[in-house]
Amino acid sequence: MATLLVLSIVVCPILYFTVGPQLDATQLDTLKILGIIAACSAAFCFIVGEATGNNSQMDKLWSLLPIAYTWIIAARGGMSPRLVVMAVLATIWGIRLTWNFARKGAYSLKFWEGTEDYRWAIVRSGPAFKKRWAWALFDLGFISIYQNALVLMTTFPALVSMGSDKPFGVVDGIAAVLMLGFIIWETVADEQQWAFQTKKWAMINAGQKLEDLPAPYNKGFNTTGLWNRSRHPNYFAEQGTWASFYLFSIGAGMGILNWSIIGALLLIVLFQGSSSLAEEISGSKYPEYAEYCRSVPRFFPGGSVNSIINVLSL
Repeated sequence: MATLLVLSIVVCPILYFTVGPQLDATQLDTLKILGIIAACSAAFCFIVGEATGNNSQMDKLWSLLPIAYTWIIAARGGMSPRLVVMAVLATIWGIRLTWNFARKGAYSLKFWEGTEDYRWAIVRSGPAFKKRWAWALFDLGFISIYQNALVLMTTFPALVSMGSDKPFGVVDGIAAVLMLGFIIWETVADEQQWAFQTKKWAMINAGQKLEDLPAPYNKGFNTTGLWNRSRHPNYFAEQGTWASFYLFSIGAGMGILNWSIIGALLLIVLFQGSSSLAEEISGSKYPEYAEYCRSVPRFFPGGSVNSIINVLSL
């Protein structure tokens, strides 16, 4: 994972200067605007996160910033069909993800409050962060600065497409269909997980012990629907969504490989680490989770196409 991270960061400037595309004055000015927004967001996340102890400030903005970025790019790019389609798809993605996070109690009228992602408390309790300053540096460097930079970089395919005079074509159509398909896939996965966890906790809160629950709830983790074919079908779809977004830059004539791919690459790296953390937590809580990991792929769904189609309807 670290190798891919370093490779991505190194390859991006090399591609910029050797393959392109080079940014024109309008694109550079647009990038400055987006960079200012990202910097303000990073400062907000760090200050509020440190002041309140709730480090999910960036989690709340993760689904909203790409909407703003892509529409700013579309507006400054003359609202070309390609850019508008990219912005619309980013908006659909963002609304869906915001709703999924909101129903978990993440947002509050007091914007600094809301339910924090449970994983941050576990990370904070690790031996590396026994000293308060160590966590503050992690909060500043990774949670606030790096994640804001990553979210901005995922929208780079739209930025490089600003300079294209190539009309919306077949590749763009394929990219749009794929991106929409992955958004639907992630929606189904999240709904299946929500239904499973809601019912499981309803029974536990009613006084039943986990081991006494009916199958499959007694396992403690979801193994139904898409979760029977992939341990993280939502993560698989999220990576596919932004890989599809990159395809628009190819449709814009920027070449099969250009530097705007960095966002999709770094997102893949992030999900490697995020899924490993989630599995470490689940493995410590549920005895059957290790066997689940051995029999079900982490991301790419196992099984036949017909089987996958069937579980989509569950």
